[in-house]
Order: sequence, then C-alpha cells, then structure tokens
Amino acid sequence: MQSIIDSSTRKACDQTIESGSSADIGVNKQESIVISSRSSISPLGSWLIVKQPTLAHGIVVQDTFTSKTTHRGSELSKQLGGWLSKVANGNTPAKAIIAPHAGYAYCGACAAYAYKQIDPRGIKRIFVLGPSHHYYLTKCAISMTSQCNTPLYPLQVDTEINNQLLKTGKFDKMSKSVDEDEHSIEMHLPYIAQVMSSRSPDSFTIVPILVGALGYREELMYGEIFSQYLVDPENLFVISSDFCHWGKRFRFTYYEKSHKHIFSSIEALDRKGMDLIEQLDPAGFREYLDKYQNTICGRHPIGVLLQAIDAVRKKQRSNMKMRFLNYAQSSQCLSANDSSVSYAAGVFNLSTS
Repeated sequence: MQSIIDSSTRKACDQTIESGSSADIGVNKQESIVISSRSSISPLGSWLIVKQPTLAHGIVVQDTFTSKTTHRGSELSKQLGGWLSKVANGNTPAKAIIAPHAGYAYCGACAAYAYKQIDPRGIKRIFVLGPSHHYYLTKCAISMTSQCNTPLYPLQVDTEINNQLLKTGKFDKMSKSVDEDEHSIEMHLPYIAQVMSSRSPDSFTIVPILVGALGYREELMYGEIFSQYLVDPENLFVISSDFCHWGKRFRFTYYEKSHKHIFSSIEALDRKGMDLIEQLDPAGFREYLDKYQNTICGRHPIGVLLQAIDAVRKKQRSNMKMRFLNYAQSSQCLSANDSSVSYAAGVFNLSTS
C-alpha cells in the first residue's frame, strides 16, 4: 500500500476544499463566517433577505426584479428533467438523500438517481445540510434569508423552523454573503425546484443548514436535534456531499497498489465508506475517516444524518434502509499528476411503527 497523506489534510479539508474547479467549485475567500448565536433572535416578520443565485457555471441567472422562470431556467429545467427521466422510480419514497454538489456537467446525472427517489406529494419542508467550503466554523449555521431564488422559481425558507433551531442555542447565523457563496447548498436548490415542480411553490419550504467541522460529540448532539424532524412524515432531508477529492491539488494521493489503476483504488476507498453509511454505522464511518483520511467534503452532514437515524432507532421501532444507487468520478486518474472528484447518490427510506 502506498499512502501519501499530508498531516494537515483533515484540517485543510474541514476548512476548505480549494479546488477552484467546477468539478467541486471550491473557492477560498476571507470573510466572517457567522453572526454570533448570542445575537437576539429575529421575529418571523423580520426575515426579509432574499438570497440570489450567484454561481457562474452556466446554470444560474440572477433576476432581482422578477420571480418568473428565465429562458435559462427553462433550459436548466429541461436538462434536469432529462437526467431524471433516465432513472427508474423508487418503490419507497425517500426520507433522506445523499447527493453531490459539483457542476451539473460533472454530477448532474449522478444526482438524478437520488432525486428520482423523492415523492413530492406530502412533503412540507426540505432540510438541506451542506458542508462549508469557504469558511471555517465548528457549529451548524442557519440561513437568515426568507427566500432563495433559483433559475426555475423562488424557494421559501422556513423561518419558523429556523427560529426553533435558534432557540436551542446550538446554531449560528450565516451572513447573506456567506450564504450566497456556499455552493454545497445552492447547487441542490434547482434540483429541489425541479422535483417539486408539481407542487405550488408556497406549499413547501426549505431549511438550509451549513454544517461546520464537527467533532463526534457535536455530530451526536445535532443528530439528536434533527431526529425529531426526521421522523416527521412531512419532512425530507437532502445531504450534500461529494466523495473523494484525489490529487496533489487536494493534498490527497492515497493509492492502494493492489488495484491496477488509481481510479479503481479511489472507488474502492469510497465504497468502503459507502458500505458503512449503508450499514447506518456512525461510529464505523468516523473510524473509517480517521483511518483513511478520505477527503469526503460532506462527511459532517453525513455524520449528522447517521446520528439522527441512530437516535430514531433508539427511540422507536422503525424499518429503515440506506442504499447507494449510483457512483461516478469527474475523471479517471491514471497517474500521480491527475486529479478527480467522486460523486455518489444515496437514498434513505424510513417507516415507523
């Protein structure tokens, strides 16, 4: 086994994935991450900020003055619909999905496998948990916006749920600029709009959550908080994560020589983690990350979901299952000078008794 892992890889990946590439769309900027959670909690009527789409990868059009679908929004809807049409419907509606957040040219087809499992009927709110790529924080932070615009149509933020979370004292508040800069949440919003397009836009809400570099105890604590929302049949969870970021620019070049090609070694490493996620084993997944240092940027949102599932399992009898439906890589690494980002689409089903 050949392993070249910088000792600072874990911290660096927690702080930011500095890819500068649409395969992961990572950018590093300097700005205060949060408004302190000790600040006074805003009443519902004061949540007036509208989040504009800001990414420039050929998928987003800013339109401050109208909420109508733009021409590019129609094109995006057609593209997303095309990917979804190629995936079979699931037998059981998703309670949570794990899906990538890179440029759609890289991961749009993969993400469709997760989003196709969503049944929009009966969904009242969608929690979107994404990792922070640009700013370092050690807690979870909520969006202070009341609306997130997408090229398809605006999505309403659930300010009532946000206030509930703030009252726990465990959540920080994102500034508007931080909210707009983070692609791990934004890249999911058009897909959410697409799969929910049969519903009236005012019949459901979203709850964007930025997840920081949490320790195991913090993942356990947030999992306990979110478990009460996970069991609600009207709620859906979207967990935003890419998988292995491999190459010198990511400071991660783990290679198991028993595999002929580097890209095969990367997939084997990813699937070890995916197997533990499917086993719903939060401790095992954490141990895997500690052992291999795999640069899964959404490992903390995944960890929070696994802890929430575990909390539900301890409280009530439930039938639950996690499955990964698709796996892809942005490119196939053949030499040490190559790089790639991995993507996986997973679905979690839950029925309680």
